[in-house]
Amino acid sequence: MTSSEVRVAAVGCGYWGPNVIRNLDAVPGFDLRWVCDADPERLAPVAARYPSTRATADLDELFDDASVDAIYLATPVSTHYDLTRRALRQGKHVLIEKPMATTVEQSEELAALAAANRLTLMVGHTFVFSPPVRKVKELLDSGLIGPIYYVETTRVNLGLFQKDVSVLWDLGPHDVSILIYWLGEVPTQVSARGRSYLGEALEDVAFLTLEFPSGILAQVQISWLAPSKLRRTSIVGRQRMIVYDDLEPVEKVKVYDRGVERQPASFGEFQLTYRSGDILSPRLDTTEPLYLECEHFLHCIREGQVPDASPQSGVDVVRVIQAAERSLRCNGAPQRVM
Repeated sequence: MTSSEVRVAAVGCGYWGPNVIRNLDAVPGFDLRWVCDADPERLAPVAARYPSTRATADLDELFDDASVDAIYLATPVSTHYDLTRRALRQGKHVLIEKPMATTVEQSEELAALAAANRLTLMVGHTFVFSPPVRKVKELLDSGLIGPIYYVETTRVNLGLFQKDVSVLWDLGPHDVSILIYWLGEVPTQVSARGRSYLGEALEDVAFLTLEFPSGILAQVQISWLAPSKLRRTSIVGRQRMIVYDDLEPVEKVKVYDRGVERQPASFGEFQLTYRSGDILSPRLDTTEPLYLECEHFLHCIREGQVPDASPQSGVDVVRVIQAAERSLRCNGAPQRVM
């Protein structure tokens, strides 16, 4: 595709949609042509904010516009497969919010369809574009903390409760996509326990343990039922440790020069010595992750480049979440990621 403007349409004006629409409109090179939502009350304020953009509650009207090059989808998870497949079949590039679909088979079909039609399909793993997450990736790749022992992450809040998916499918893809991005490998096994404490069929709290091919363990806690909002990850390495706290206003990433070393004490015996050194907080870019995500989507459309949040990464995340759901139904029994 040439460097001319890419005409984009946005479907979904609920909680998350307006944020992405704002950034699609802000990225030079995108021409926001349509906004769409079946709910007039959600559509109206978005339409008022972008008066030069056509607004509709009729999805067919948007999809049938041959001038639209790309579509952003922020719709209920149960609709992801059908809408993405329809867009790809009509020759449109797609940015679909996470998770990519509700099954591995559906996700693989969408990835194959995009490849066959030479279209950009990108999954909304927004944190992969977050400057702090990128900085942590850079630090890990540099070998600064040495071999990684384990990762512990907490993503909890009071709400937002979803009606169509559990907390596993809502919040789980965030941390799974981050872990796969950081470690460069997909978990081989997952065990999960969860509960629905509010009496609904969908879990509102879940705890996951992920095992990676390299031997790294990751513990993930996700919840809609917590007294305060937390987004904190600790990465423990042989030489140093990293703490990433997304809610910190300035120092979101800190590197701790701390560790434990095994020293010989006497013949055949060892003792542990503890090291506590400096704490480093690297400088971070402050660009909004959603802007970087939309900018990357445009770049991939123009250059034919595989997105960082690629169809394969979307498939891998669904594989992990689906295995975790099997584990939930089996009282936490470990499940292979297939």
